[in-house]
Amino acid sequence: MKQIKNAVYAVFATALAVTPSVVTAQWNSSTAGTGSGLDDWTIASLLQVLMRGLLGLVGFLGIIGFVISGILYLTAAGDEDRIEKAKSTMVYSIVGIIVALIGWVIVSTLSAWLVSGSASF
Repeated sequence: MKQIKNAVYAVFATALAVTPSVVTAQWNSSTAGTGSGLDDWTIASLLQVLMRGLLGLVGFLGIIGFVISGILYLTAAGDEDRIEKAKSTMVYSIVGIIVALIGWVIVSTLSAWLVSGSASF
């Protein structure tokens, strides 16, 4: 086990050491002195992108759970325990999708409110 752990550490260390040469960042003299060239992210826009990504992931997982519960229901073959498990899984996945949609609405509303700077919706 220790040898496997050391091998994994060696792979990660090598990847970290080689990454700058793989990226091959280049100096562009035409943009030198005009700024960093980085995007001008605000905290609000960064949080907006992060929350929308997480809510998209939650929604995607909810849909996957819904599909899995449908497969469980179809393969239950009359077994009452498996049917109840499939139904409860379907309810939980529907609740997850609803929570993701409500979260998306809240994040969209708050981001519009924070970015516009007004107190009205």
